[in-house]
Amino acid sequence: MKFEALVNPAVRTQPVYEPGKPIEYVARELGLDPAGIIKLASNENPFGPSPLAVAAAKRALEHGELYPDGGCFELRQKLAAARGMDPAQFIIGNGSNEIIELLGHVLLRPGDEVVMGAPAFVVYKLVTLLFGAKAVEVPLVNHRHDLGRIAAAVTPRTKLVFVCSPNNPTGTANTEAELLAFARALPEHVVAVFDEAYAEYVENAPDLRPLVREGRKVICLRTFSKIYGLAALRIGYGYAAAEIATLLNRVRQPFNVNAIAQAAALAALDDRAFTERCVWENRLGLAQLEQGFRRLGLECVPSVANFILVGVGDGARVFDALQRRGVIVRPMQSYGMPEWLRITVGSRAQNERLLAGLAEVG
Repeated sequence: MKFEALVNPAVRTQPVYEPGKPIEYVARELGLDPAGIIKLASNENPFGPSPLAVAAAKRALEHGELYPDGGCFELRQKLAAARGMDPAQFIIGNGSNEIIELLGHVLLRPGDEVVMGAPAFVVYKLVTLLFGAKAVEVPLVNHRHDLGRIAAAVTPRTKLVFVCSPNNPTGTANTEAELLAFARALPEHVVAVFDEAYAEYVENAPDLRPLVREGRKVICLRTFSKIYGLAALRIGYGYAAAEIATLLNRVRQPFNVNAIAQAAALAALDDRAFTERCVWENRLGLAQLEQGFRRLGLECVPSVANFILVGVGDGARVFDALQRRGVIVRPMQSYGMPEWLRITVGSRAQNERLLAGLAEVG
């Protein structure tokens, strides 16, 4: 008997997440010098990690023989103090992706439905399928979530609704008033998941804490991967009613967040000088890219995140041509947008190199 015959049948058809290509992989594949490659594919912070986080991580590594705090006590205390909430309302994950999977463990069974925008962060769909539920995808309107259409797609079988704002991969956002009204109108049997991975880049970002205070069935997700530059350490968090956080904690693995990541996240929360600089530079970078695209006659989707969509005609061809010039971007064919590229906002020099590459490849 072949091993495949023993496997859960759903695993055989489960889609696999395709991350942006690492610099080292592209260097080996194309025979390029890794030092000459720039990666603008995965919405990483071009200014590196928070310096305070790096120092704290190094100190924590000196005690690498010890298991981490399994309950992330200090981090939950600090997040609660910063956000005016209770520590019991927070769950810390191995990236916010883990929390999405924990929601599947707690809430999803075969036959359930999960409503999401299309295109939106592909992990929503992957987790839905992993638990045998049905992904109900609602097309965006003008590259933006149409919350009315999403609400209309909810049925008695719906368990979860995902709204990513700013949305990945489009960079567009919904207003605070829209999001609050949407959540308050959902039926009692639906849990709303608001993915705020890029919220720190948004000027006057929506405040969804009133929904938690009202006891709504919502959970909001945030990450230390983007503005704080800690993608390598895989740490994120969710905030919700204590009842929801408690249930999610029941199904997570022990010691799911390592001690180095916890220490770095604690310190990063204090590094306001770094995050303020990143926000400012990102706004300058978005303006630089939008102006550059206009000069090249390329359409782009106005973004409030740290990435931007640009229409280049043949996305696969331009992606390959840029990669051979040492510039890694993200093609959007897997999101059903073959004419588009998603480009992370880099440093000024990186942005200029990207624009020069686009001018060369035509």
